[in-house]
Amino acid sequence: MRPDLSGLTALLTVAEKRSFTAAAAELRITPSAVSQSVRALEERVGARLLQRTTRSVGLTEAGTHFLAHLKPAMAGVDAAFRSLEGLRDRPGGTLRLALPRFGYEHVLGPRLVQFLSAYPDIRLDLSIDDAFVDIVQQGFDAGIRLGEMIDREMIGVPVTGDLRMAVVGSPSYFAARGKPSHPRELTSHDCIEYRARSTGVVYRWEFCERGRDFAVTIAGRVLLNDGEFMVDAARRGLGLAYVIESTVKDELANERLIRVLEPFCTPFAGFFLYYPSRAQLAPKVQALADFFRVRPKARRR
Repeated sequence: MRPDLSGLTALLTVAEKRSFTAAAAELRITPSAVSQSVRALEERVGARLLQRTTRSVGLTEAGTHFLAHLKPAMAGVDAAFRSLEGLRDRPGGTLRLALPRFGYEHVLGPRLVQFLSAYPDIRLDLSIDDAFVDIVQQGFDAGIRLGEMIDREMIGVPVTGDLRMAVVGSPSYFAARGKPSHPRELTSHDCIEYRARSTGVVYRWEFCERGRDFAVTIAGRVLLNDGEFMVDAARRGLGLAYVIESTVKDELANERLIRVLEPFCTPFAGFFLYYPSRAQLAPKVQALADFFRVRPKARRR
């Protein structure tokens, strides 16, 4: 028999109050509704559970046996609902989050200690994968991705400001090869190529001139699938690297790397925390959104 909770609460209340009228008052429904609910339950289980007279109501043998098992089970159900009350009132529980390696290293990782200190009841379950993840299908609470990669049906909250790419090289490289003044001149330079781990695609370098976007197919003798190693290769004079500006700010400040083509690298939307819906948003997700929010309002992508 398939379990069905309909009528169980009515049965328990009638058994406790020994009266349909008193049970109806407790449940705030009519005595007729209580009676119908219990009768429907008896039909489902195939046994009379209550002995009714004009003056009193009592349990049958089957009813006594049934309630002996039912009471602890219903107590467990009540406890389950009560356990949610705390989670509704405060951020807690396991927060499953999908994000790329860059998102961990430069967005979430540097602030993990601060976040977990602020929310001691939250446990983080992080899946770090550069491949795009369907957070709904795979059961994640939220994800962190570049704004351009987020489905428009998702709710997006910015967790960084706008980002910008940078073309950089070492002083020794530019001393030997000179500096390009326009992206089209990159075809005559050694450029450190990047292959995406998730797709195997080698990226073209994207630029903007007078409001128009364009891409350049570059070539070089070094092909990598890791942004940090690209920076290292550029420092060693192996070629030019095309990386997110914030990842080389120290190298630019101490002139271990030099930037070129800056006017052609325009800002683009940075990283967003995203999740499926605002409806009944779990406090643990809301806590992360509030913690990382850098703009007054959430922004739909």
